[in-house]
Amino acid sequence: MRTIAKVAAFALVAVMAACASKPKVEEAPAPTPPVVTAPAPTPTPLPSGPLPGSLDDFRVTVGERVFFGYDRYDLSPEARATLEKQAAWLRRYPTVRVLLAGSADERGTREYNLALGARRAASAKEYLVGLGVPAGRVETVSYGKERPLDPRQTEEAHSLNRNAHTQLVSGAVS
Repeated sequence: MRTIAKVAAFALVAVMAACASKPKVEEAPAPTPPVVTAPAPTPTPLPSGPLPGSLDDFRVTVGERVFFGYDRYDLSPEARATLEKQAAWLRRYPTVRVLLAGSADERGTREYNLALGARRAASAKEYLVGLGVPAGRVETVSYGKERPLDPRQTEEAHSLNRNAHTQLVSGAVS
């Protein structure tokens, strides 16, 4: 009888345990979050234009030549503006050394034009030095009428050949 009582007690516990449990309710799967992709990185723009501190930078952003009137070596407002840009550029790049080359048109003697070209180069140098460019960084030379930009014998050619050309000698970025 004891065995029957044990079996009955076991059955009773099993029935009660079965009643006490909750039926399994299938839950809907959790919604899958949308796939979020990071925006593509914006490419770093390549610098446009010439490399800062290079000869091309000087030519394009500053200007390398100033022009003079017939038989003149005084600086026009346009020449002063170009030299002011040159001085600012040269102060920004303190290792750059320049050669200022004065030229003349073909009219006049060789000796006269060499002297006039020298006065033009000196005038441009003096202005640069006055704007804070150390004199030791600026050399001058006169080409007189020996190196014309335009070999024609027209007034347009003559006006182009009356100039001072600033050439970067050393220290520029390659």
